[in-house]
Amino acid sequence: MGPSEGPHDHRGHELIDLDGKVAVVTGAASGIGRAITRGFVAAGAKVLAADIDEAGVWRTAELCDDPTAVEPLRADVSDPDDVAAAVETAERTWGRVTTMVNNAAVSIPGNVLETSVEDFDRMLAVNLRGVFLGCKYAVPALLRAGGGSIINMGSVNSLVAEPVLAGYTASKGGVLMLTKAVARDFATSGVRCNCICPGWVDTPINLAHAERMGGIESVRDALPSWQPIGREGRPDEIAAVALFLASDLSSFMTGSAVVADGGMTAI
Repeated sequence: MGPSEGPHDHRGHELIDLDGKVAVVTGAASGIGRAITRGFVAAGAKVLAADIDEAGVWRTAELCDDPTAVEPLRADVSDPDDVAAAVETAERTWGRVTTMVNNAAVSIPGNVLETSVEDFDRMLAVNLRGVFLGCKYAVPALLRAGGGSIINMGSVNSLVAEPVLAGYTASKGGVLMLTKAVARDFATSGVRCNCICPGWVDTPINLAHAERMGGIESVRDALPSWQPIGREGRPDEIAAVALFLASDLSSFMTGSAVVADGGMTAI
């Protein structure tokens, strides 16, 4: 049983009611995106689960309490047509969209000398352009629904840099500033936009970086020295933050960087 399929995946669903919410979740085939999809469904939402990994999003649907509450869709978030189609499909299927979770990302480790132009462009295309497109096509749907919540997945690297992550850090810094811009532009229209900033979480996206740091076991051994909670985060712990931001409990929050990093940025 992998970390994204464990018994804690529904953390928060018993406390937060998302009945009537309709969400689009990108990067839903694994890790945090899968945990968010499962948590949203457990809390009563309908979810359009999008990912370039089509088999992965179908597996995510199967893992949900109610697979019929999930519409899996293959989508490349760097493609405007795919992102527009995801929002349109959710709205057509369930009548409205209330929540957009821009979670899809790629991480290709390297400093500026090691990172190719192609890899840098790819990270910006998925991590930043993908969030821009998600906001661009979700906002009109949220306005038609009478308002809603955009949740962008940033990182501690939206706030601080780490070694050999130049492109990823640049893209995630952009995600936070884009979040603030969208929040300012639509604050009086009922559309909220917030950014979750996770620390080191046990997800597949971190494996390549872990190899650069000596392997995943070396990372886990060293974690207490730079993530004070002393362990990796779990996808369901980040999903719990997304549940809160998707709910009406966070109605006064917009433009926020919500840090869930086990104390990493407290050092």
